[in-house]
Amino acid sequence: MIQWNEDQRALRKAVEEMGPALGEGHVERDAAGEFAADAWKALRGTGLLGLPFDEEWGGLGQDLPTTMHVLEGLGYTCRDGGFNFSVSTHMVSIGVPLQRFGSDDLKRRYLTRVCDGSIIGAHAITEPEGGSDVMGMSTSAVRDGDHYVLNGSKAFISNGPLADAIVVYARTGKRGNPAAITAFVVDRDTPGLSVGKPVAKMGLRTSPLSELFFDDCRVPAANVVGAQGSGFLILDHVMKWEILCSFIINVGEMQHRLEQCVEYAKNRIAFGQRIGSYQSVSNRIVEMRIAVENARKWLYDTAVKLCAGENITVDLAISKLVASEGNVTSALAAIQVFGGYGYTAEYGLEKDLRNAVAGTIYSGTSDIQRQRIASMIGL
Repeated sequence: MIQWNEDQRALRKAVEEMGPALGEGHVERDAAGEFAADAWKALRGTGLLGLPFDEEWGGLGQDLPTTMHVLEGLGYTCRDGGFNFSVSTHMVSIGVPLQRFGSDDLKRRYLTRVCDGSIIGAHAITEPEGGSDVMGMSTSAVRDGDHYVLNGSKAFISNGPLADAIVVYARTGKRGNPAAITAFVVDRDTPGLSVGKPVAKMGLRTSPLSELFFDDCRVPAANVVGAQGSGFLILDHVMKWEILCSFIINVGEMQHRLEQCVEYAKNRIAFGQRIGSYQSVSNRIVEMRIAVENARKWLYDTAVKLCAGENITVDLAISKLVASEGNVTSALAAIQVFGGYGYTAEYGLEKDLRNAVAGTIYSGTSDIQRQRIASMIGL
């Protein structure tokens, strides 16, 4: 396990100290499906949004494991899982591709504002009929002088109703060719871009979701990220960061949930005994502990390998499976430990379960991850 230095611990402590305030009212916001705009304003002053980005563009210049360490602290203390997810989406969807592949002009125009939170970012990959089939995307971009003309639609866009700037992946060549996908930064007010109404969903309700529609949407060629045809390479890089950053937040949430259950099991009396003394209850909590430790280890070990330039295809898939499915199991166990109280909205545990289910779908479904692992071992 990584040994964190004093500076890394201080960064995490700063976020943890304000986490409870960021999550205040999370149950009510979840019921209403409202994004925590005030919490976003408060977070802007912490530097968290610029953690992994170069100081030249207003970031803090931290590495991936440090960024994850701080994000885990956000998940541990902020009970608004949707808000946490929107924070990770913002950083990864637009900041990460611009940091690695963006021109200095794009960094100057966008990355500086990503770091200070003056804009909210999103990315548009999934399509209504495409799902995880990125190579089969239909949204097209055709060069026309100094612009590209985008046509098509995207679905399930996290932060979509809020986003000021969106990294859109579109086809610039024949479908199925990895070199036929290009990434563009598209401003919300670009003519031809329409943002659909927020989509009601099972969980992560405080992280708004919508569709996007492109109807002869003209985007300057200067807004291409990297080069034409490099979109698949960019997306591969972004998805590695997305899995590691979003699911380490879940680890923080799992740790908090575990501690809630331990405390409750020590104090709740049933049939004259603390419920933690019953093996059926204690075993659930032990499994919660194993799940959080497994997820934490896989995610950080994979991040270290990524930073060392190693191939993490299998490690990343395993990490996502361990973290996402462990989170669902942990959330369900917590509801069982708390019984009727866990089933009510007041404690926020039923919300945790609804949020956790999403993790088995986004960033590549559990089935896709298993298929990827199978292919890498020759099946």
